[in-house]
Amino acid sequence: MNAIRRTLLRPHVARHALIAALCLVPRSDVGAQSLPARISDADYWRMVTQFSEPNGYFRSDNLVSNEITFQHVIPELKKATTTGGVYLGVGPDQNFTYLVALQPRIAFIVDIRRQNMLQHLLYKALIEQSKDRADFLSKLFSRPRPKGVDTASSAGALFLAFRGVASDSAAYRRNLAAIKASLIEQHRFTLSEDDLYAIEYVYSAFYDAGPDLTYNYPRMSQNSYGSRRMPSYEELMTATDGYEQNRGYLGSEANYRILADLQKKNLIVPLVGDFGGDKALRAVAKYLKDNRATVTAFYTSNVEQYLFQSDAWRGFFANLAALPVDSSSTFLRAVFNTGGMRVQQSPSGPRSVTLRASIAESVKAFNEGRIQSYFDVIQMSR
Repeated sequence: MNAIRRTLLRPHVARHALIAALCLVPRSDVGAQSLPARISDADYWRMVTQFSEPNGYFRSDNLVSNEITFQHVIPELKKATTTGGVYLGVGPDQNFTYLVALQPRIAFIVDIRRQNMLQHLLYKALIEQSKDRADFLSKLFSRPRPKGVDTASSAGALFLAFRGVASDSAAYRRNLAAIKASLIEQHRFTLSEDDLYAIEYVYSAFYDAGPDLTYNYPRMSQNSYGSRRMPSYEELMTATDGYEQNRGYLGSEANYRILADLQKKNLIVPLVGDFGGDKALRAVAKYLKDNRATVTAFYTSNVEQYLFQSDAWRGFFANLAALPVDSSSTFLRAVFNTGGMRVQQSPSGPRSVTLRASIAESVKAFNEGRIQSYFDVIQMSR
């Protein structure tokens, strides 16, 4: 059966191999990139609308991550890559932590759900309006800023302080109005009534659940998935890299300022797109090649697990072949303890680990017919 499947793949091999060879950019070319230092509001919104695909479906709102150990990959990632490239990702704000670590010139967050794109616009408005981390959390939760916290406070101290503060419905209404005004009146983004409703839904989740918000929202009374407990937003923000250092975007004021700078310059571009689709990733690839830019890292979470449930994975690898990469361009993959994969942990341990893999080597393996299943992808990761 494997031989038959490889035979069926061969007509595509030469084409993909040629694309991959053309897009493998030497590291010396990184300095020649022409990416803008700042993107205008008009150009930013044009990219969001023109690069995006129609809204798709996923079974969860995924307002926060369920990957508690996603920072663990950062120490080795920083050793293997350089700053100033391009970041691609999926999902909500775990991307911000990787952005802080990698400090790219530009980032694209590609998710099949339009709600995820709108959630990133919500974050954008809140971050732009907040002078520091405590101010951001105050607005995010619609809770008064607690006394005794400042820019030197640790993430743990910030969340401990907010635990004693009740949410404020009047603040929620004021903040929501300010968010909408920022996006519509200041930035002049064209948002529909459905878009504004989705933003309000996401914002109300942080108001309702506060630091206890989990991946399972709104089923907060069922804070589990199978036998595994879902981490809360607070737990995600106070996690470390496995060496007692919190590298999160709320881990320090310096980290938060890196993120805020990217947001204020419109350099975090959220898109609606299917990894296996024929538009979003292709549009990003063309933009990067036009600007002589190279992908530093691509955080895929465990999206590939779903792509391999159909033939969509073939479209994904064809899209990957169009991206400009070099020998250090790296996948960041969340691998869950399911299906007999290599990740084996105790029932009480974290649900996933994040692994790294070479993007160029992955495309090469696909071209050669060595990738036929999700298991093959995981076996190439470390």
